Amino acid sequence: MTATNTTTRVQKLRELMKSPEYNVTAFVVPSEDAHQSEYVAECDERRHYISGFTGSAGLAVVSLESAALFTDGRYFLQASQQLDLNWTLMKSGLPEVPTWQEYLVKNLPAGSRIGIDPLVFTATDANKLETDLAKVGSSLVPISNLIDLVWDNRPARPASKLMILSTKTTGRTHTEKIQQLRKDLVKKGVAGFVVSGLDEIAWLFNMRGSDVHCNPVFFSYAIVTADYVNLYLQEKSISAEVREHLGSEVTIKPYETVFDDLRAMSSSLQANKQKILLGTRTNLAMAVALGKDNTVEARSPVTDAKAIKNETEMEGIRQCHLRDSAALINYFAWLEEQLANGVELDEADGAERLEQFRAEQAGFVGLSFDTISSTGPNGAIIHYKPEKPTAARINADLVYLCDSGGQYIDGTTDVTRTLHFKNPTAHEKRCFTRVLQGHISIDSAVFPDGTSGYLLDVLARRALWADGLDFRHGTGHGVGAFLNVHEGPHGCGTRIAYNDIPLVPGMTLTNEPGYYEDGKFGIRIENVMLVRKVETPNNFGGRGYYGFEHVTLVPVQIKLIDRSLLTHLEIEWINAYHAECLEKVSPFLAKDSPGLKWLQREAVSI
Repeated sequence: MTATNTTTRVQKLRELMKSPEYNVTAFVVPSEDAHQSEYVAECDERRHYISGFTGSAGLAVVSLESAALFTDGRYFLQASQQLDLNWTLMKSGLPEVPTWQEYLVKNLPAGSRIGIDPLVFTATDANKLETDLAKVGSSLVPISNLIDLVWDNRPARPASKLMILSTKTTGRTHTEKIQQLRKDLVKKGVAGFVVSGLDEIAWLFNMRGSDVHCNPVFFSYAIVTADYVNLYLQEKSISAEVREHLGSEVTIKPYETVFDDLRAMSSSLQANKQKILLGTRTNLAMAVALGKDNTVEARSPVTDAKAIKNETEMEGIRQCHLRDSAALINYFAWLEEQLANGVELDEADGAERLEQFRAEQAGFVGLSFDTISSTGPNGAIIHYKPEKPTAARINADLVYLCDSGGQYIDGTTDVTRTLHFKNPTAHEKRCFTRVLQGHISIDSAVFPDGTSGYLLDVLARRALWADGLDFRHGTGHGVGAFLNVHEGPHGCGTRIAYNDIPLVPGMTLTNEPGYYEDGKFGIRIENVMLVRKVETPNNFGGRGYYGFEHVTLVPVQIKLIDRSLLTHLEIEWINAYHAECLEKVSPFLAKDSPGLKWLQREAVSI
């Protein structure tokens, strides 16, 4: 990875900031994690343009004197390589590193004017920041997005045609989902709900964007009240098929008219003393249009409903993972054979061939994220993306990490395996085994109702901690049903926010502990799991107990395991898992194919 020269871009931005029209001390480009509305992809693009950093989580602050990029431990190494001398890397979460909010309050002069684009800043973040800034006489200034004004030849916003999903894959009609949402709104005592999350709209209306590149969503808004449902779409997304699918109860309106409608609602809400619910990730512009006194903020009820999969969705997730596992097994067999024959391949070649294997599977629509095909030191860049001509040659003498996934009509996959094609060192084997032990510990966990992923996270790290090792990313995240590969509101990790959302049956969760040595290698083992009820000999407190069902079925490499570190129960888990892989995935592999032979060789008892 190489740094982009951002000198001219930053200079142009600062000139605009100093102009009488805007007159701001700093401008903030928010991160994916700070804001989950319809503009997430555009936030990433703007941050990439102004900073050169291509990671999916990061926040940029450009002041008249300095520029800082805040990101978490997943991206420390990547950001250090991609940022040029105009930028300071702020390693969020490390001791003595301020949060971006603290940075704005304490590092900028008192009385500063902080510019933000209200379309890409959540109302929740803006309100809190405004309060903190006021303590030092500084203020928050909603303005146009200055990055757009300095970006020459900026790509146009895409307009996607829409796919209509059958209840054979969704399990419920959009009418049934809207009825349930209205019941939830009555319980909350609100007059309606503004749906701004693209994944929420796609799920609620049983539609997906047909131009699938990692995330099958489409630009849209929706307003749901007891009396009407408005769906705001780009003109190119509207078709006769869409109108027929939505029926008479959903009114389709032009995408750009949503703010006019919100402003029109404001006076009637005030007159009737009613409130509209806004999700905590709704942008500031929508809250302002409605009038802050007319709104209530809470976690979106659509987010909560979407997270708990119904039986149809769960079965689709199981089936697409069987096909996806077969594709990955075919790829590993092919890659091993190519390297053994002395064929030179780079990481991007590998990623391209893996996509071809996935494309052969029934129901494949596209990738769920850009494939992380990484050899040796690049494996330590947690969200590495190989691109020609800089992609490294895959070296059979080094650890190879592959994190990838597919979008299928019946589900979304996310799987990581770490392999060595020759002879791993004792240290590499020990590290791999410690990661595997954490993976097994999460997979085998049984826990009472009310338990969160925050409380389970320690299980993934215990074996690593015994060797003084750890990893700087979450242990797991939810996965959508032919939707976002990262889905909330739940998760498993050290973020205290995860403790607010207990794990319940029907939720998906990845299990992905890892370990990374900068400049040497990366190790991660990741499966997708379903939360399920389990039978226990007792039921203390009458609460009920839950566990996990793994749906990813790709062997872990025996060659990389140090058996001496394993307990009897861990050995039993590996043997049972490999037997399950062989039994369930073999029917999806051609007879006498390299993939089937690879599976039969790798899915053995240890």
